[in-house]
Amino acid sequence: MKIIVPMAGRGSRLRPHSLTVPKPLIPVAGKPIVHRLVEDIANLLDEPIDEIAFILGDPAWFGDEVVDSLKQLATELGAKASIYRQLNPLGTGHAIMCAEQSLSGPAVIAYADTLIRACFDLDKEADSVIWTKKVANPEAYGVVNLNENHEITELVEKPTEFVSDQAVIGIYYFKDVAVLKNELQYVIDNNIINGWRISN
Repeated sequence: MKIIVPMAGRGSRLRPHSLTVPKPLIPVAGKPIVHRLVEDIANLLDEPIDEIAFILGDPAWFGDEVVDSLKQLATELGAKASIYRQLNPLGTGHAIMCAEQSLSGPAVIAYADTLIRACFDLDKEADSVIWTKKVANPEAYGVVNLNENHEITELVEKPTEFVSDQAVIGIYYFKDVAVLKNELQYVIDNNIINGWRISN
């Protein structure tokens, strides 16, 4: 199992807290958010973690001290640390594709600013899983529609009309993350943005 952690953003919406420390490294109860997140996921998975891939931003902001801290975190969990860089903020899919060499086999992708306490059940036979949480203000989030079998039928980003109160929390499981890699590559190759094909 792998854990893939996109964390290249600077967290401008969290200023002034993120003026001198990247958002995922801001301590909560004495421990950086990203450390808590990765440790919690490792405990929930209840199986060996082979690799933790971190996608970082500019080395001037995410320097050697950050890299050393993340490598130590991976080592403590018995995993190999892989460090990738997203030097241009070209979105979530691009960030994940920066870790292309690690995109194979079963994996959990978790955004490093996710800080939530919950009980997660992982059906490892499922092709993919998106974890959600019921929220009072769904218009502020990406939300999912579910059918009677609790399968996702629709994902809507910040809906202007009510769709659902189940918000995506930024933690995903893929039985084979290479499937996601192939789909993201298709989006890149075909210049598809927000469902529209862009012509040059």
